[in-house]
Amino acid sequence: MTASAILACQKHPVTTIIGLEVHVQLKTQTKLFCGCTTEFGAPPNTQVCPVCLGMPGALPVMNREAIALSVKTGLALNCDIPPLTKWDRKQYFYPDLPKGYQISQFDLPICADGYLAISTDDGETERRIRLVRAHLEEDAGKSMHDEASGISDTKIDLNRCGTPLLEIVSQPDLRSADEARAYLSELKLLLTHLKVSDCEMQEGSLRVDANVNLHIDVEGKKIATPIVEIKNLNSFRNVQRSIDYEVQRQLVAWEENRQTIDDSPKTTRGWDDSAEQTFAQREKEESADYRYFPDPDLLPVRLPREYVDSIAESLGELPAVTRERLQTQHRIKPYDAEVIVNQGPDVIEYFETAVGASGDGRRTASWMMQDVMRTMKERNLDIDAFPVPAERLGELIRMIVDGKLDNNRARDVFEHLLTHDETIDQATKSLGIEAVDDDALESLCKELLAANPQVVTDVQAGKQQAVGALIGQAKKKNPNASPQAVRQLLIDLIAKM
Repeated sequence: MTASAILACQKHPVTTIIGLEVHVQLKTQTKLFCGCTTEFGAPPNTQVCPVCLGMPGALPVMNREAIALSVKTGLALNCDIPPLTKWDRKQYFYPDLPKGYQISQFDLPICADGYLAISTDDGETERRIRLVRAHLEEDAGKSMHDEASGISDTKIDLNRCGTPLLEIVSQPDLRSADEARAYLSELKLLLTHLKVSDCEMQEGSLRVDANVNLHIDVEGKKIATPIVEIKNLNSFRNVQRSIDYEVQRQLVAWEENRQTIDDSPKTTRGWDDSAEQTFAQREKEESADYRYFPDPDLLPVRLPREYVDSIAESLGELPAVTRERLQTQHRIKPYDAEVIVNQGPDVIEYFETAVGASGDGRRTASWMMQDVMRTMKERNLDIDAFPVPAERLGELIRMIVDGKLDNNRARDVFEHLLTHDETIDQATKSLGIEAVDDDALESLCKELLAANPQVVTDVQAGKQQAVGALIGQAKKKNPNASPQAVRQLLIDLIAKM
């Protein structure tokens, strides 16, 4: 940022205005209007047919599952689902759009209005980010340019052409790059929880366009800078960095030319990740430029109330509700609840099954964070392939709660269970871990106290922490002795002296 722009920012209050358009590939087996597979990774141009290639005489046939997934998403986003939606042709030329138009939705989208709640920066309150709409459309193909030298031919892969996309458009309610990232994280969590999309950004399943401008307060008058749409952002990091850069760039531009939203049309810019800056692409088309008209090959879709209600009943508990419930029902920390919920429904189910066996939510959450998720990451495992069943983990934690195992010995058992399909009893026997009966434990503690009279004196003088010096001695004499049980018994014996 130049010195003059910094001074402008200091002299005039500046508000960042951000709206996001999120394009989500729906998790259907086939494309939106034909039977071609949507599987990712096939050789270029092998998943195409006359319909998705736009051949003369080929007619589209609507994908019922794409409709259902769109309605499910809209309901989860608190949208209105109108009784009638229709298809429109959006006309524009691009090499990877073989028909010369895209089948989309213009004035009657499948989902209208709605909102998504996100946590604010303080983590204590939430804000509702309003939604304009969510409409269903077909994806275009993919152009692969020679980005390095710029002299080779551009290659086009049409495998993606016709894949169902749900475009979720927010109101310009976001006020920072951090809020934009929080919104996207919550949206991705919701979509993967509902299993309407895998949201794999590296595969193009979730792409973001960010609309950014500034409101500058000049002597009580709001000045709005021209709106810029940053196109095709393929990671949350790039969304955040591109918005931060664009805010600075617009401050500099306004200080230099004083152009406002009334003086300059909306423009699109790309993001150069290596240069860490946006670059100009073109002026943004308005709806009239696309020459929308109803698609003559597709009938409007009626969505009876009973159909919408049946999908609403299948939603189940949504992530925001689950986070709150885990905190209240199992008394775990908000951060732990967020991490567990962010891992998806299968991890939530694993955690709750383990809690049912352990009876201790906080301790189970700690084991999930420190041991289960760490092992999953190290071994690249999904929770459904995790070698320690949830109930078995809960039983292990229960032994800690009951004082039958200390944390170190329990982790030895856990590591053993990762490579041996055994019960807890079998694992402890394999490791030579045996329960210490009460008489043996008492004899051990009396022996330690007799050999360490100074510890007895210190505890009697009110220094209970002095017994800590004897815990290590107890473990050396009997590795199976529980430190918690030893500590408590030592204190009890000294109290009776």
